[in-house]
This record gives sequence, C-alpha cells and structure tokens, in this order.
Amino acid sequence: MRSRTFATRRRGLDPVEVAAFLDRVAADLAAAQAEVARSREETARIKDALRTWQSRQAPTMRDLARRP
Repeated sequence: MRSRTFATRRRGLDPVEVAAFLDRVAADLAAAQAEVARSREETARIKDALRTWQSRQAPTMRDLARRP
C-alpha cells in the first residue's frame, strides 16, 4: 500500500480512485485501532486475573514461610 500509484488525468489524479483508496485506508486503520483496543482490554483482564490469583496465593505463601 505504501507504493500506491494513481492514474493521472489531464488535471491531476483520478478523484474516484483516490477516494476509493482513502476509504480502504480508513477501513484498515479502523480495524487496526479496534484490534489494539481489544488487545488492551484483554491485557487488562489478564492483569486483573493475575492480581486476583496472587492475592489468593499470598496468605498461603506466608503460612508456608512461617513453618519451621
């Protein structure tokens, strides 16, 4: 997509071709942003689950450490 060329007309680029390209870029960007948002949500969910697990394990680990 970086090396995209457009057909030239007598007075510049073909506006229909440019508009179609911009629509495609906008759709690709929206999809990428949605994927980043999903990834961030998943990361937050995993971090929360890890914190919960760690807090449940902490008393058990303290009890083990106190044993002679």
